[in-house]
Amino acid sequence: MSDQSAPAPITQGVIVAETRLGKFQVLARGPGFALLADEPGAVGGLGSGPDPYDLLSSALGACTAMTIRLYADRKEWPLARVQVDVRHQRATLQTRDRFERAISLEGPLDDAQRARLLEIAERCPVHQTLERGAELSRS
Repeated sequence: MSDQSAPAPITQGVIVAETRLGKFQVLARGPGFALLADEPGAVGGLGSGPDPYDLLSSALGACTAMTIRLYADRKEWPLARVQVDVRHQRATLQTRDRFERAISLEGPLDDAQRARLLEIAERCPVHQTLERGAELSRS
């Protein structure tokens, strides 16, 4: 009998620590990267990096662009460039957040290819995570 167990879950992680420069500035480190995150000066930060919602919007935009690029390359379609503009809106901390993506596809694609790439954008893993929600735990 063959072993048909589920694949191991993908685990990724980052470490985020205060820099103690300013009130909110933190340094996030992960495999192959380090970046500062902060709050704008208007709310007491130094404005030295993206705020947490900018990072979340960036994750959605990056994943969307990468997913589209992967599919277009696999199909050998003439996608010259993809750009994703992500807008985040929140009325209050108790209401559902809204992320709006505007996707720009450059290159000599036909209408069917453009439509398919926009459909594929919905399969971006970060999009799917935000859409279904996530379980949060503390260890």
